[in-house]
Amino acid sequence: MSSQYPPNLRIRLPALILLLEAALILIFGFFVSYDNRSQNLARDYPVFQDVNLMVIFGFAYFLAFLQRYGFSSIGFNLLLAALGVQWAVLVDGFLFHFSAGKIRINLQSILTAIMSITTVLISTGAILGKANLMQLTLMAMVEVTVFTVNRWMAVNLLQIQSHVSVMHVHLFGAYFGLMVSWTLYHSSLSRKAEKERSRAISNMFAVLGTLFLWIFWPSFNSALITEEDKKWTAIYNTYFVMATSTIAAFSFSMATSKNGKLSMAHIQNATLAGGVALGFSASDIQQPWIAMVLGLAAGTISVLGMACLQKRLDPALKIHDTCGVLYTFGLPSLLGGIIHVIVILTNHSNNLSVFGCSALIEVGALSLSLCLSLFSGLLTGLILTCKLWKAPPVTKYFDDQVYWEVGLYFILLRLVQIGIQKVSVT
Repeated sequence: MSSQYPPNLRIRLPALILLLEAALILIFGFFVSYDNRSQNLARDYPVFQDVNLMVIFGFAYFLAFLQRYGFSSIGFNLLLAALGVQWAVLVDGFLFHFSAGKIRINLQSILTAIMSITTVLISTGAILGKANLMQLTLMAMVEVTVFTVNRWMAVNLLQIQSHVSVMHVHLFGAYFGLMVSWTLYHSSLSRKAEKERSRAISNMFAVLGTLFLWIFWPSFNSALITEEDKKWTAIYNTYFVMATSTIAAFSFSMATSKNGKLSMAHIQNATLAGGVALGFSASDIQQPWIAMVLGLAAGTISVLGMACLQKRLDPALKIHDTCGVLYTFGLPSLLGGIIHVIVILTNHSNNLSVFGCSALIEVGALSLSLCLSLFSGLLTGLILTCKLWKAPPVTKYFDDQVYWEVGLYFILLRLVQIGIQKVSVT
């Protein structure tokens, strides 16, 4: 079946993407050069590989849970990451590394950009299936810019550690995406459409993405930490927090089910909540049991939120959160920010006159990220509702056929599903 893109969008989308890429090439040509000093390939490149695989592969399949939106979930993720990373390198370079008329980039610069683009991929989860590629491209450019400005304000004005400022990606991406989702809300979304449901094969893809994210999350939380001992602490803590959030996910998923069975949606999302919550304080928690308690709390909040709050809260607030980013990233990141403040006060209880001020600054940075994400998400969402972007009609939501040459894809998908059913019966 041929693509059902509107004819005028078929011209506008390639023109927009190519124009943006041409502008990026020109800016790179005039202002960017490489800096290979102070780099250790054997030390830095494995971490770069881990984070790159996590963002490009993990998030792509993590969002591929919709039964008829797999191509778009994976393909759009790749395009947004490829375009967004280039823009993130430039914005970050001009704000943090611009000197003598040049931006000097290295592997650390690209790594920071890859981690920054995570905020866009999280926001995409909130509006998954409801926005076309032009809208997503504009959202990515705006969100990366605002998030990097947020980081600059946190690092240079509030004196927050650079690696901690990057850990605001989960909070920023979740609430930015929720505000965009609020502006794109349609009354028909209060009833779950058939195309919005998952099937066995799509859930298998989503679990694959979850597993990749789970495996590489210790690299994500420790990648930008420079001190060797703190880096190891972050790795240890992240592993234990992910393990305990997984225990919470399985336990409370079964406990909240009417028939006592596990929900794959809970497992896909809540197993990652611990890694999200730990991001702020990954290198500051000195005892493994504290990280484990945090993981249990984050996993519990995630499952209970999806099981008890989502069906009531989303219609009440007129927010249609396709992927449940509020419960995977939004609430756990708020919990993590609060725990980070408590950890600072606890670790320096003998010198509260100095570190009490640091704790207040961390609260200020958290509030800054929350306010900027809500305001910029609302503004971006209002822009995306303009007719210029040719938003898809509600009847075309959650459907690959609007954007892709699917060919025999759905026939093969049905054959696979029939095969799975026969195996399960036998």
